Amino acid sequence: MSTVFCQRKKAHLPALKTPPFPGEVGIRIQQNISQEAWKEWQSYQTKLINEYRLRPSDPKAKKFIIESMLAFLFEGKENELPKYKPE
Repeated sequence: MSTVFCQRKKAHLPALKTPPFPGEVGIRIQQNISQEAWKEWQSYQTKLINEYRLRPSDPKAKKFIIESMLAFLFEGKENELPKYKPE
């Protein structure tokens, strides 16, 4: 099993086997985020979707989810839910 230095957990932990997201963002996540941190994001993402009743197919909601994902994984932002205001 390969490991990665997880930027969120600040430790060497088991790596993701494949990019969990398409494109360059997915590759960045695979190279810098552990399986454990990704599972935490999935749980937090569910909270975001439920709290704001987001439809991931909506482009504005998708943009919000991606921005929240990057902030959660790479900046450690998750203590309170970010503000989302649908137009």
